[in-house]
Amino acid sequence: MKVSFSTLACPTRTLSQVVEIAVSSGYDGVELRFLEGEDSLWKLGAFQGAALAEAKRTISDNGLSVACVGTSCRFHSPDRSDRERWVEEGKRMAELAAALESPGIRVFGDKIQPGADRDSTRDSIAEGVRCLAEETKENGVEVWLETHGDFATSMESMRIIEQADCSNVGAVWDPANCFIDGEEDPREAASAFGTALRHVHLKDLKSNNGVWEPALTGSGKFPLREIVAKLKAVGYERFVSFEWEKNWRPELAEPEVAIPQFAQWFRQN
Repeated sequence: MKVSFSTLACPTRTLSQVVEIAVSSGYDGVELRFLEGEDSLWKLGAFQGAALAEAKRTISDNGLSVACVGTSCRFHSPDRSDRERWVEEGKRMAELAAALESPGIRVFGDKIQPGADRDSTRDSIAEGVRCLAEETKENGVEVWLETHGDFATSMESMRIIEQADCSNVGAVWDPANCFIDGEEDPREAASAFGTALRHVHLKDLKSNNGVWEPALTGSGKFPLREIVAKLKAVGYERFVSFEWEKNWRPELAEPEVAIPQFAQWFRQN
């Protein structure tokens, strides 16, 4: 397996700063989510015109690859026009992913909306994922659905992927999401995705008065070693990406602490 980290850990940094952290910490790649405070990465000057070629060189010349391009696309809305807006955003992000030679973009299913139910929301998500995947086929970029929100379990995610019925749709497994949002034992889920598993998010957790919160790797109570062992057992060889959500939780430790620590832990396990 290879190791990357999501730039949620350092959302205001530039690409050059992210690459420097990755190289100094011993990573194989980066998962692009936020840079310079922006999540619609295609809008950044760093990815426009001649600067895009320079960005690609900066990544490759340092022995790194882009493991995934993380989008904010979510397809839970009962409003078709809203889903179509996210398809357009996903197409832009897929174009960037293709230019950076990243194999996939991450999207969300997410939450059952007011006035909707689980079945109708699942239908909306599957339709949105399928529409986007059909659009990204031509540039060779896959659409990866993350286990997240009201559809966080492996079973729910796979139902959506199967309903989308598109060859370039896969899964991003986030065991912490499955556990917190779906009450799923992370030690039992690795094999549920079969060949659909494309990418994995990993972080440690600790319980604070019954509420599970992120913890520096190795200091929490989440069964990280067992999860890694399960991934090895099913023959998973792609990226495991450290997700330290500093963008949403500013109280978390700084990336210069958390990012190297995860890489060191991962190499030892």
